[in-house]
Amino acid sequence: MNIDGGCLCGVISYEAVIDPERIAICHCTDCQINSGSAFRWVAQVRKNDFRLITGQPKNYIKTADSGAKRALAFCPECGTSLYGTEAKDPQSYSLRVGTARQAKELTPKIQVWRRSALGWLSDIDALPKFDMQPSIRR
Repeated sequence: MNIDGGCLCGVISYEAVIDPERIAICHCTDCQINSGSAFRWVAQVRKNDFRLITGQPKNYIKTADSGAKRALAFCPECGTSLYGTEAKDPQSYSLRVGTARQAKELTPKIQVWRRSALGWLSDIDALPKFDMQPSIRR
């Protein structure tokens, strides 16, 4: 599937070819911290199937508990997280699906690092729902 997307401010844009069957949710604590959320939603993309159109991401090199080094790419202007990849000689990218224009069409097929998942996620559907930000009254 051909997708395209970019960062919040528009400085970075990309095109990619993904397999919609290889979309995952990652619950690891690094993804929770880096996304500022309960998990990260990713699509695996081979090196030859990813192309930056505009801009140049900045990389933060994260050393995992295993000692592996990962380059976490983000927009230097707005901070949007774009992808993670090997720090040296990347062969694939873990593209942040929320940055894709086609995100609504991309359903996760697997969850990884469930041992780090936040306990309240299983109850999220029971929470009150609003189509937009509700007004806050005191």
